[in-house]
Amino acid sequence: MSDFPDASRFDAGTPAAREWVKTLAAYREPSAARSTFELLVTVGPFVALWALAWWSLSISYWLAFFISIVNAGFLLRLFAIQHDCGHGAFFNNRTLSDWLGRGLGVLTLTPYDVWRRSHSIHHSSSGNLGRRGIGDINTLTVTEYRERSLFSKILYRLYRHPIVLFGLGPGYLFLLQNRLPLGLMGSAKYWISAMGTNAAILVALGIILYFGGIAPIVLIFLPSTLLAATAGMWLFYVQHQFETTRWDQDDDWQLHDAALHGSSHYVLPGVLNWISANIGIHHVHHLYSRIPFYRLPEVLRDHVDLAKANRMTIRESLACARLHLWDERSKKLLSFSQARALEH
Repeated sequence: MSDFPDASRFDAGTPAAREWVKTLAAYREPSAARSTFELLVTVGPFVALWALAWWSLSISYWLAFFISIVNAGFLLRLFAIQHDCGHGAFFNNRTLSDWLGRGLGVLTLTPYDVWRRSHSIHHSSSGNLGRRGIGDINTLTVTEYRERSLFSKILYRLYRHPIVLFGLGPGYLFLLQNRLPLGLMGSAKYWISAMGTNAAILVALGIILYFGGIAPIVLIFLPSTLLAATAGMWLFYVQHQFETTRWDQDDDWQLHDAALHGSSHYVLPGVLNWISANIGIHHVHHLYSRIPFYRLPEVLRDHVDLAKANRMTIRESLACARLHLWDERSKKLLSFSQARALEH
């Protein structure tokens, strides 16, 4: 029996993916008061914990390190707010949302305009085998993997190894890769976004270095950044990399089906839902990305079919780390060993 949840838990008569769009449109309007509140209860503790950790350096490096680990949760939530800004789901005023997103991008080390474009590509092509490469985790089909050279297979295996994906990868992505508008190098707009964010980050780090030396950077900035990046990478991974996810060739691909059936519903404890800004309700988010994160639970309360669909617990999600190749025949994501067994 499979270790993975059944991603197609829909009752007979459940509306088709495309039909959900009109229903979900009722939840799209953000509340300026609620959005402001969510921002304040995230930025406030983040700044306070940063200050407390800095003050704690005079008492104990370990205490400062521990506080920075706690603060990673608020940094992750700031990224989630930046994410909603990118979808125009945080404030009705798009200009306000964009400038808030750019400011948060300095804290999350993510050039906002670059990320918004690549993430838009992800939403418009998720699950499309013919449009992989930007804003996603590189995934090969079984056939593509078999046709690779030995060296290329080794590189792919290294890339998909948990130590790389969730250990080395997040640090590389946020500390190094985000410094350039990769995939969008031909546009001045995205160079300005990347270089402007880089300049602001350097100024902030320079101020920290001037007043506090290297200790706040090593014991506060880096631990909180790397842990938040790792948690974010894991969340993004399990949102689309599960056994019964949805991938199709371009001719058979349909946006709404890919959104609903190719995105998981990651069931998390309340505190983790708060920290991650309900991003685990990812199937609904992909069906209608303009819904503010704080309204996603309303959707599940009002629509039982969506609440039951694509559910994945933390325990179940751990098994997803060993899935690597999409099999077009069985329509499942397989491990390397499962794919090898198909050859016999």
